[in-house]
Amino acid sequence: MKEKELRRSLAVLPIGTVMKLTSLSARQIRYYEEQGLVIPERNEGNRRMYSLNDIDTLLEIKDYLTEGINMAGIKHIYEEKAKEEAEKKARMEQPLTDADVRRILRDEFLSVGGLKKEDQFTFRNRTL
Repeated sequence: MKEKELRRSLAVLPIGTVMKLTSLSARQIRYYEEQGLVIPERNEGNRRMYSLNDIDTLLEIKDYLTEGINMAGIKHIYEEKAKEEAEKKARMEQPLTDADVRRILRDEFLSVGGLKKEDQFTFRNRTL
């Protein structure tokens, strides 16, 4: 994780500060937590502590509500984002096979050369 992302994910802000930064009430923030949209960390005293990423999420939720999207819609949006992130992470963890590298390279050659798949040519009985 990059230094900037690491800093943004540190949970250092109490709910009072978050309320001021987002113009949301404590009840609204706790409701979004109940819905699973924001998951603050807890300190030793069991107080909620929020990160800058949490604040971004709360402001995004506020914008969605302003646009007329209901809570079910917002939850669906965040579920889709989480699903895409998981798929992206899974793809990044899987090493590329030789066939994958060849396919990617072939597609790059075709796109750079302005060729279409129909225009592929053969070289010594092999399709490129």
